[in-house]
Amino acid sequence: MDRRVRMEVRVDGVVQGVGFRPFVHALARELALTGHVGNDSAGVFIEAEGPPEATARFLDALKTDAPPLAVVDRLDVREVPATGADGFEIVPSPPGGTARTLVSADSATCADCLRELADPADRRYRYPFVNCTNCGPRFTIVRGVPYDRPRTTMSGFPMCAECAREYADPADRRFHAQPVCCPACGPGLRLGDARGDGALREAVRLLGAGGVVAIKGLGGYHLAVDATSDSAAETLRGRKHREDKPFAVMVPDLAAARELCEVDDVAERLLSGRRRPIVLLPRRPAARVGRAVAPGNRSLGLLLPYTPLHHLLLADFARPVVLTSANVSDEPIVYRDDDARDRLSGIADAFLGHDRPIHVRTDDSVARPFRGGAQLQRRSRGYAPEPVVVGEDFPRHVLACGAELKNTFCLAKGRHAFLSHHIGDLENYETLRSFTEGIEHFCRLFDVVPEILAHDLHPEYLSTKYALDRSESGGVELVGVQHHHAHIASCLADNGESGPVLGVAFDGTGYGTDHTIWGGEFLLADLTGFRRLGHLAPVPMPGGATAIRQPWRMAAAYLGAGNGDLDIAHRHEPGWAAVLSMARSGVNAPATSSAGRLFDAVAALLGVRDTINYEGQAAIELEQLADPAGRGAYRAAVEGTEPATVSGHDLFRSAAEDLRAGVAPATIAARFHNGVAETIGRVCARLRETTGVGTVALSGGVFQNLLLLERTVRSLEGKGFRVLTHARVPANDGGVSLGQAVVAAARCR
Repeated sequence: MDRRVRMEVRVDGVVQGVGFRPFVHALARELALTGHVGNDSAGVFIEAEGPPEATARFLDALKTDAPPLAVVDRLDVREVPATGADGFEIVPSPPGGTARTLVSADSATCADCLRELADPADRRYRYPFVNCTNCGPRFTIVRGVPYDRPRTTMSGFPMCAECAREYADPADRRFHAQPVCCPACGPGLRLGDARGDGALREAVRLLGAGGVVAIKGLGGYHLAVDATSDSAAETLRGRKHREDKPFAVMVPDLAAARELCEVDDVAERLLSGRRRPIVLLPRRPAARVGRAVAPGNRSLGLLLPYTPLHHLLLADFARPVVLTSANVSDEPIVYRDDDARDRLSGIADAFLGHDRPIHVRTDDSVARPFRGGAQLQRRSRGYAPEPVVVGEDFPRHVLACGAELKNTFCLAKGRHAFLSHHIGDLENYETLRSFTEGIEHFCRLFDVVPEILAHDLHPEYLSTKYALDRSESGGVELVGVQHHHAHIASCLADNGESGPVLGVAFDGTGYGTDHTIWGGEFLLADLTGFRRLGHLAPVPMPGGATAIRQPWRMAAAYLGAGNGDLDIAHRHEPGWAAVLSMARSGVNAPATSSAGRLFDAVAALLGVRDTINYEGQAAIELEQLADPAGRGAYRAAVEGTEPATVSGHDLFRSAAEDLRAGVAPATIAARFHNGVAETIGRVCARLRETTGVGTVALSGGVFQNLLLLERTVRSLEGKGFRVLTHARVPANDGGVSLGQAVVAAARCR
């Protein structure tokens, strides 16, 4: 008798809800192996028996031929006694156990499902919830692990006989697809009294009439209007109290995207891939969108349909639609049906909803191409909760609470850092509730019991207060991480490195170790600690936080007395003199080294923006103003040592002098960007002489400015530096929790 071996295999990674068990079943049958495969709370377990050459091929194929949504992190294999049993089957999931499995992110509708959606002969023709093992809802419907239908929000939809047959057929694409459904047994569409296709037709009619329609998506409600209609976009702005911030635009396909924007190979992959983020792209001059969609902006945020409902809506409406998160003011995206009707009743004319519950609210992700890759600006739907894999194991379970703005939290164990979906700005009760509920859900999903709580040093951040309050019950260790150190550590973890590096952390606000406001920092950093080697020269913020909302105050602080001839001073009389006095006295004018405030000041000087309506607006519009081909660079003096002081005043004064001389604002904006990039390169070259470190890590929200980032990288590489930038997590505060987590782990080691 030929020799037979039996292998016991444990598979770790994103292997539940992605068709992995059906794949294993089909593979084993193809190789004539016997045994079984199943899910448990730790992942997928397999026993496979057959000739040695067949089991070897089986193990190789588990890694090389896995389904498109699967991510195999590790195979643990051991040989056990052969049983001689016949057949290969999928066995039920056992109860209990320690949760170690990973949960897949929601994935855009696959090509096979789209063919069914468009086929009049198919029983799922125009069914807005078609899905299979290769696509559809995952994270937003999961209540617990292992990932089986009873632990999802599909538990309330018993499968009809036909769906049950597909679910049980190893040869079917929907074999053990947990959200499987059809018009006979699954969720249904509704708008008022209309149902199904009638509801969709009514939504299309309302959009065509200039109405605002709230649409329930994967992770929450969106507000939709006709993107080609200026009046419809203005109506939405007025009702949502969103004066200037650009709206995202959904287009049906890549051809439509190319009509509105310049789409390179990276943008094409981002737009059409399974994650489907909003992609920020240069808009074409003749782009057919309403002026109010993205006023004064040279870019558009485009996304392609990622649910069957989106595909049907865009096909029927035949025009691009604005698709923006449905929320009120600074609150998180609305995702519960009753809450949506309460909170959005004054905004939406109608609600296109359905009866499949959303368990976790999840905003759209945002990305933009950069140097042949992607730069994430918001990491959420399509990415979360898939982990960032780090270089070394976390020695203990970590909860990193993140920052105040653009908050994410991070749970970490093993080599996995589970960065949360985008929570938002922790400035109101609803967002704080989303934060705390999200932490509880992640702890359950990934069986994390935090032993270390990492937090920002700012005592007034709600994320810091959460950590301090939670520590009072005991059993956890608190680790405070300085904000800009967390930024650089995040960039290191993003690149799989541990340092040391010269870290350039440029952002709007961060609490410094000297209890002042930092934000233009040059650090020598690794994962355990940092030294502050340099920073922008401090400048007063007249009125404190008011100076963030009114950038003209920062211009006044940088200009000082004797500049009454400039237009900005005339525009703000009589308040100008009072603000100058406040800046000189230091009363209600805390000092800051923030690069963000320097960009604000230059924007106000050039008349770009005196008052902002959303965070970072002045700097964003200054980037938009700058002539991309503009040459010349302002120069900043660098004085002293550790910490060296970099004169942002020099950059600002040069801009003011050019303005007096009649130089075009677009040219001044370009020279300012060039000057900041050149200054960063020059300061880092000086610091290399004293530290011997030849790698620079760039982090902080200021480096979401692609004009600045591109020129800074070029300046540093021209001086022989190796440059690390962000790719897997945002450079802004959305990546801070990852930095906090890896710093806490490094200190623990």
